[in-house]
Amino acid sequence: MTTVRTRPMPTTRDRILDAAERLLARFGYKKTTMEDIAREAGLGKRTLYLHFASKEAVALSTIDRIVDRLTGQLREVAAAVGPPEERLREMLLRRVLVRFDSVRHYSHSLDELFESLRPAYMARRARYFAAEAQVVADLLAEGRRLGAFACDDPEATAHTLLLATNSLLPYSLTARELGKREDVKQKALQIADLLLAGLRPRQTAPNPREKSS
Repeated sequence: MTTVRTRPMPTTRDRILDAAERLLARFGYKKTTMEDIAREAGLGKRTLYLHFASKEAVALSTIDRIVDRLTGQLREVAAAVGPPEERLREMLLRRVLVRFDSVRHYSHSLDELFESLRPAYMARRARYFAAEAQVVADLLAEGRRLGAFACDDPEATAHTLLLATNSLLPYSLTARELGKREDVKQKALQIADLLLAGLRPRQTAPNPREKSS
């Protein structure tokens, strides 16, 4: 007999967040209401408020979910088999593309969303950044032990690598303003390759005097 694998049913929380993402993409943050989210999710308002106290809480949770998925992918790449350089390159690329893909269907600028959520979002962003940096730092430490990377402080270097790729993250732009996915991918790869070049151990040039002696 052939076993048919079925997708697990989404939880009520995921249904709400899926609905919120669709509405935020279509109408933007200010025009979306809790009533709209409940209707889109096929739930009563009372059920919605059992899971989220406000529209802000829903919107912030959609961002949390994107970053949680990304951090999980980064851990998977870090734990995979392969040279540290290749894994780090893939991690930097995914950091950009996972975020790009998560908002590419948004027709409204994300600036409105982040402006409305700014105080709460900034506190969360520090947490997101720290979680990603820790995964990268662990890989840098591994690469240093293997002689693949030359970095004295993996944690500080990890933060620098993330800052270097922040310029491609869609914080205040729509996917249209960012450009095509392939263009974003190529830019991310160019940045990653430049960063990797700076991490490789430098070859010591032979001393001419030692050669002639």
